[in-house]
Amino acid sequence: MTDNSKIQQLRDLRAKGRLGGGEERINAQHKRGRLTARERIDILLDRGSFREIDAFVLHRTTDFGLDQQKYLGDSVVTGWGTIDGRLVYVFSQDFTVFGGSLGESHAEKICKIMDMAIKNGAPLIGLNDSGGARIQEGVVSLGGYADIFLRNTLASGVIPQISVIMGPCAGGAVYSPALTDFIIMVRNSSYMFVTGPEVVKAVTHEEVSFEGLGGAGVHSEVSGVCHMAADSEGDALYMIHKLLAYLPQNNMEDAPFVPTGDDPLRMEEALDKIVPDDPTRPYNIKDVISLIVDDAQFFEIHEAYAANIVVGFARMGGHTVGIVANQPAVLAGVLDIKSSEKAARFVRFCDAFNIPLVTFVDVPGFMPGTTQEH
Repeated sequence: MTDNSKIQQLRDLRAKGRLGGGEERINAQHKRGRLTARERIDILLDRGSFREIDAFVLHRTTDFGLDQQKYLGDSVVTGWGTIDGRLVYVFSQDFTVFGGSLGESHAEKICKIMDMAIKNGAPLIGLNDSGGARIQEGVVSLGGYADIFLRNTLASGVIPQISVIMGPCAGGAVYSPALTDFIIMVRNSSYMFVTGPEVVKAVTHEEVSFEGLGGAGVHSEVSGVCHMAADSEGDALYMIHKLLAYLPQNNMEDAPFVPTGDDPLRMEEALDKIVPDDPTRPYNIKDVISLIVDDAQFFEIHEAYAANIVVGFARMGGHTVGIVANQPAVLAGVLDIKSSEKAARFVRFCDAFNIPLVTFVDVPGFMPGTTQEH
């Protein structure tokens, strides 16, 4: 075999790997209004920056006819690239190959990229689109999840971990995202649940839709599992850009400094009028925040969940700060279980990554009642 033929063989393998599960399954993915794993990476990362690893990995299972179904990359694309010039590590699950299910080789690829992210001190981004464990591989698949969960805990507080739910994810496919720092979901397209509606109906006879069981609305407003909900996959990927701009690469570095045209010694006369003299009259604390922070830019986290407290990122003097504020416009800003947990989790993240906190306090106390006491 000549050198040219070897190079051509390599190119053919790469072209085959880019097709994932094939043209037919890619078209089916597009008809559902969803992008493929590689298309998501192309949108997320700076143009031309992605460097893929383990592109030719195959699964090693021979049972249940899987030896006749082998796809290069084994249902996940892994590698590194840059976002606004900053190094990030990423994995993107490919729903066109075995429904994005996780097998032994799939798990090994994710674990490898997680190890690289921790070693090099760079954020880890997971684009999740998986039906869960690959049942044909049995306990080996479940063992792969255990390896991933371990790395999630080891990376916690060391590097930022961001998960984006891009499709229907069930079982083990949602346990790992739940361990990460931030979860972004896509409305009417992505779902998170331990078991799907069919299993729920079979076991409990309860009929529930995908959206009602684990949609973006449920998790961003009721359970609080989801931090941000986007209207499209493109919006979800853009949210990562906005979020990363406030975060450091790791717990040993500072967040990016962004110069501002705002005068740090400016006087905001409107602040004298926003807070009413009558303590029973509500006001929107976000109006206060926008007047104080740089360029009136406030990136809110958990906006729709426990709205009686407001948390998020902003900048003051060009430096990232975390904002924690009671919201008098919702339940008079009273504290309850959900709002306390929301604030505590945010404070822990800021503490781990050395982000200063600015707290706005206007609280009548803790919510009374049996619901809170029990």
